[in-house]
Amino acid sequence: MRLLLLADTHLPKRARDLPAEVWAEVDRADVVLHAGDWVEVDLLDRLEERSRRLVGCWGNNDGPELRARLPEVARVELGGVRFAVVHETGSKEGRERRCAAAYPDVDVLVFGHSHIPWDTVAERPDSGTLRLLNPGSPTDRRRQPHCTYLTAEVQNGALSGVVLHRIERRIH
Repeated sequence: MRLLLLADTHLPKRARDLPAEVWAEVDRADVVLHAGDWVEVDLLDRLEERSRRLVGCWGNNDGPELRARLPEVARVELGGVRFAVVHETGSKEGRERRCAAAYPDVDVLVFGHSHIPWDTVAERPDSGTLRLLNPGSPTDRRRQPHCTYLTAEVQNGALSGVVLHRIERRIH
């Protein structure tokens, strides 16, 4: 099962549309997970139409229309892997410990907000690990060198093949 992880798309404020390579990944993915800050409902509509399956939550820049259609935390089991998708997780200091405590029944937490790619594992004292993934932003790099997104696979009940993709700026 191929996954595409997105967050902080901020359309149309940060870009007019998603980059073409991201739309190509939407077409390849079995499931698209979006960790909030859509900004306008148009992208939600287009991703719902084009994705095989879409799992998303709202972010702090999403207004009432998006909040009416999306949960604050989306939860889904995909191929035996339990996911939660949330926008904010607080400061990076202590994130792993906080999230492991807040999401004891989850294997993978996908989050956004910072626009900073993140891939760590939180050890749980009595129940395994929690993988924390932030795909960054495909449209607003902020202080990062590149706009980014993640792809991954679920195989045999495990997450594998997590890849951070950098979107190169094209000068016209």
